[in-house]
Amino acid sequence: MERKKGWLTSGAFAALCGTTKETLRHYKDVGLLLPAHQGDNGYFYYDVEQFYDFYAISIFRQTGTPLEKIRRCLRGQDTAQTLALLREQRTQLEAERQKLEHMDFVLSGALHNLEFGPGPDMVPRTGWFDREHLLALPVGELEGLMTPADSEDETLIIVLERCRALCIQYGIQTDFQLGAIHQPGEQGGPGAISHLYTRIKEKADFPYYKEKPAGNYLYVCCRGRWDISAAYAALEAYIRERGRSTEGPFYACDLAGFILNSVEKNAASMISVRLLDVPAANR
Repeated sequence: MERKKGWLTSGAFAALCGTTKETLRHYKDVGLLLPAHQGDNGYFYYDVEQFYDFYAISIFRQTGTPLEKIRRCLRGQDTAQTLALLREQRTQLEAERQKLEHMDFVLSGALHNLEFGPGPDMVPRTGWFDREHLLALPVGELEGLMTPADSEDETLIIVLERCRALCIQYGIQTDFQLGAIHQPGEQGGPGAISHLYTRIKEKADFPYYKEKPAGNYLYVCCRGRWDISAAYAALEAYIRERGRSTEGPFYACDLAGFILNSVEKNAASMISVRLLDVPAANR
């Protein structure tokens, strides 16, 4: 009979809200959501309209709003106070969204690198590469921050500090995976390093932006060693012997990344250069 009045038992109300009776009991104990009725049988019941109270509470809870703030908002029924709380939570949600997008960018890049394919070591191949956005630091500028006595670790510190400072200055997201840009050498292979780079999430309007264009690339992977000079030689020999035509710089990047590269047997790097469009019969 109680049910016909539009009252809902705690179990029925929990099912309607997609929650548990334990959660409703907790909200009742802390004074956040009280049952609207008590029947002659001594049991407590909820009005169906309280679904929206629970929904509001769940939204605020998912945005990290403290229970006391939620309680004051629901009890006060003050428009200005509610607007202020909603704006505060919207700001926090936006910050969290940016964090999640950054983590997706970092993890997607790591997955792509590690899944790049178990192809043969030191064997040049061709494949399509999507466009990448880069924060590229000129080597000449970095040399001005270093001394001849700096070790490799000290040099890495300087590079990472410079990358972080620029990311903060320009509001840029990066995965801090470092690579090098080599300008073409006299023999058609990679020449001297012109820039050190790290990938960034999207195109940016700032002085250190460079784009690695999409296209068909000639690339070679080098696994199990930190010294990749042999991979450069293999790529250069392939270009010369096969008469391949390339355009733009050579890109060297780490594939093992921050997860595996501390152990040399897990090290993996790749060197790539964009190919000019050449008819298949001439390749």
